[in-house]
Amino acid sequence: MAAVIIDGKTVAEKIRARIKAEVAKLKSKPGLAAILVGENPASKVYVDIKRKTCDEVGIYSELYKLPDSTTEKELLQLIGKLNENKKIHAILVQMPLPKHISEEKILAAIALEKDVDGFSPENIGKLVSGKEASVPCTPKGVIRLLEEYKIEILGKNAVVIGRSNIVGKPVALMLLNRDATVTVCHSKTTDLAKHTRNADILVVAAGKPKLVTADMVKEGAVVIDVGINRVDGKLVGDVDFETVSRKAGYITPVPKGVGPMTVAMLIENTLDLFRKNPSRQLSTGPSRNSDLGVNQKTEN
Repeated sequence: MAAVIIDGKTVAEKIRARIKAEVAKLKSKPGLAAILVGENPASKVYVDIKRKTCDEVGIYSELYKLPDSTTEKELLQLIGKLNENKKIHAILVQMPLPKHISEEKILAAIALEKDVDGFSPENIGKLVSGKEASVPCTPKGVIRLLEEYKIEILGKNAVVIGRSNIVGKPVALMLLNRDATVTVCHSKTTDLAKHTRNADILVVAAGKPKLVTADMVKEGAVVIDVGINRVDGKLVGDVDFETVSRKAGYITPVPKGVGPMTVAMLIENTLDLFRKNPSRQLSTGPSRNSDLGVNQKTEN
């Protein structure tokens, strides 16, 4: 029996429509600033999608394009200015950053009330303690899909493949906060299949094309594929969709699975931060383009 396809694209469209309706009723717009450092092609695509989504739902956005040569000091100075900018309620620094810039320092510099990605030490601490505030967008999207499809988490065996600070660790904590029994696997795990075959819920975020095959999956399991890999010009996930979809109970496709949810959660987090900080809710001026020296800023 074929698995139920978890349609992240449709769920994300519903969320965006709701947010658009809510934003239309506001007297002023939430504001999102995105910072892109360097020429990473994938990062450029992701940022462009995020900006277009802001336009779609009526959220004010600014994009700062910085060259690879940008110093850590220059980036910290920009973040400092955005922390004080009352038109901006959420700050996104697109990862990865060039190697000469400390991601840890940059994420810690973002004001807590503008931490749209939930990567600040304070927000990660709240996640660990079970008091979720602003949480990372991709893990939040994974949980939202499970909730949308009324998939029980409480008491289930959940296995997460991948231990990144962006996806693996946060999604494991969010599953644990919802009373799943969680196992985290990674590149040093021995006998990976032994763990995955025990999973009622399997979240795969390893960055390896078709890593998970049908023989590694429990009959009727829920399989969430976070991976996005380009193979022979096509996007594929970390799960062998063709074979696993014939064994799993539920499965996300790639594309149109978790990806659209990540963007939807970013927009939702932006609106949430706006509502939590009413003193920063100011009307925005008309859109414009500016040349800021090391910064190329565009606004929507």
